[in-house]
Amino acid sequence: MTAGKLYQQLQQQQQVQLSMCSLKGSLLTLAILTLISFTYLSFNSLHSSPSPSISASSVSLLPATETTTKTVVVDVGDGENDEISDLYHSPRVFKLNYEEMEQNFKIYIYPDGDPNTFYQTPRKLTGKYASEGYFFQNIRESRFRTLDPDQAHLFFIPISCHKMRGKGTSYENMTVIVENYVESLIAKYPYWNRTLGADHFFVTCHDVGVRATEGVPFLIKNAIRVVCSPSYDVGFIPHKDVALPQVLQPFALPAGGNDVENRTTLGFWAGHRNSRIRVILARVWENDTELDISSNRINRATGHLVYQKRFYGTKFCICPGGSQVNSARIADSIHYGCVPVILSNYYDLPFNDILDWHKFSVILKEQDVYQLKQILKDIPDNQFVSLHKNLIKVQKHFQWNSPPIKNDAFHMVMYDLWLRRHVIKY
Repeated sequence: MTAGKLYQQLQQQQQVQLSMCSLKGSLLTLAILTLISFTYLSFNSLHSSPSPSISASSVSLLPATETTTKTVVVDVGDGENDEISDLYHSPRVFKLNYEEMEQNFKIYIYPDGDPNTFYQTPRKLTGKYASEGYFFQNIRESRFRTLDPDQAHLFFIPISCHKMRGKGTSYENMTVIVENYVESLIAKYPYWNRTLGADHFFVTCHDVGVRATEGVPFLIKNAIRVVCSPSYDVGFIPHKDVALPQVLQPFALPAGGNDVENRTTLGFWAGHRNSRIRVILARVWENDTELDISSNRINRATGHLVYQKRFYGTKFCICPGGSQVNSARIADSIHYGCVPVILSNYYDLPFNDILDWHKFSVILKEQDVYQLKQILKDIPDNQFVSLHKNLIKVQKHFQWNSPPIKNDAFHMVMYDLWLRRHVIKY
């Protein structure tokens, strides 16, 4: 090889090396710029306002610290402007979706089952489990019912474990009755198999219904459960199932509200020690001079409606779970204008994907019971007033009526079901 050719090859190798270096430099520069861009965007996202979450995990178990309520005006196209507050996670979305639900939502009720036994009709519309009875009655009174299954978005399985309870049926027999009934519907009709039950739902408020249906795995796994005991540490699935508010109706006294000057007691609770958190609550605070805590239900002999009247004079009503995570005391507190203090670790609160509970309640972990009085005393007066005013606005959502009326408890449950209507059909 001549010296000239050798020199040319060396030059070519140097050019290739220079090109490689240039390419590596360009890639390194691009990587650095990309990293800077992502860092900038991440920094901005941390300092921007987060969009409201509507999942069950959005319910913080810490006390609310911001309760300022704004009002927006929504034109729904009917010639009228309606005001709706940000007590709702997404006020405009709720307003417009609610209108669509009222116009289009259809439910098919399976006609099978003798109303005189465990099917179709409510056991009663009174007492702690009135919510189940009202739903059974309201669904038949409402515009949502269709007799044409081909029009239906969802299918209602009208079996009542509360009626079984009233006839003394054992848990074991309840499970057998539920399983046989659902299997008969699957065999007789084609609708369950189209979605494996994802567009079917059943309603039960009494905890016996939860226990009985848990013995039918394919039912609780696939169908929508509308239950009063929505504890998401034992099988309740927030994005699938619906929390039914437990409302003890009829209320003994009129609704409270706009009476903050009369509420001089800091906190109130009276009830049985039928759960660990209630035992601790009573043991720690029963003899306190600022918290009115009693480990037994108030005896009627002490006076007429003494228990209910205590709500009127109290700022914060303590709502610990009992044998189940839920309690009718929450709806009582809302009705009587006493800001509820939710003392629970795993409660998926009713209408939580619609309402912002932090705007009208105080939400605590069970471990906060030891600091309960200080937490409540640390809430400024103006924040309490805001919580109280917001509470009055949501009272209509925790009231059952027959026939049902707009925005009442029945319609809120129907809206929750409407949000779960999108399923895959085979």
